[in-house]
Amino acid sequence: MIRPLDSASSSPLHFFGYFLDHRSEDLGWLWDHTWLSVVPVVVGLALALPLGWLARRYQWIYPPMMSITGLLYTIPSIALFVLIPPVLGMDPLNPLQVPIALSLYSTALLVRVVADGLGAVSEETVQAATALGYRPVGRFFRVELPIAVPVITAGLRVAIVANVSIVAVAGTIGMDNLGRLFDQGFTLSVSQPYYPPIVLGIVLCVLLALVLDLLVVLVSRMLTPWRRAVPS
Repeated sequence: MIRPLDSASSSPLHFFGYFLDHRSEDLGWLWDHTWLSVVPVVVGLALALPLGWLARRYQWIYPPMMSITGLLYTIPSIALFVLIPPVLGMDPLNPLQVPIALSLYSTALLVRVVADGLGAVSEETVQAATALGYRPVGRFFRVELPIAVPVITAGLRVAIVANVSIVAVAGTIGMDNLGRLFDQGFTLSVSQPYYPPIVLGIVLCVLLALVLDLLVVLVSRMLTPWRRAVPS
């Protein structure tokens, strides 16, 4: 529950005190924000892998697919949040509209990344893998995809940080996440600006983005141990 405005300082530096006063609610929103940021990237990557492979395998598909995904990514997030429920026959406040919208954004961003990452695999490498007996599916998962991991990782880092930012917008339409802190700050700024929840929302979003970005980097390092090899 939000305490009256006169019970706490409105200074931006009071954000930690505000967190202590509302930590249960804020931690719940942090968890909501986390899964809303991560799940769409996982779904987007799962969809982007076959689409990116098709765009790289059949060159005539690449231009129209990149145009379509590029246009999709330019749709304002708030418009997509509003359009998805009636299109899918969902309740306007159904929380699934946010991960669905962000999955579309993530897919649109990652298709190009996957296609370009696979395109960075040299033809000599592909021919060598084929000569060693790899069939197309095995060659993709055991040779081409691992080599493309660094490029794909760069796209994942952009996607997941972008999602942390976009999810906050959903707080303005009543979805539970850290964006609710911004809404509270503006609501309480009646007679004078009330900064603590706004600053707290910014701090938690930045920390969440940094942690998720670090996790992506660590997973990438685990998947590409040969990049850490040092010549003797």
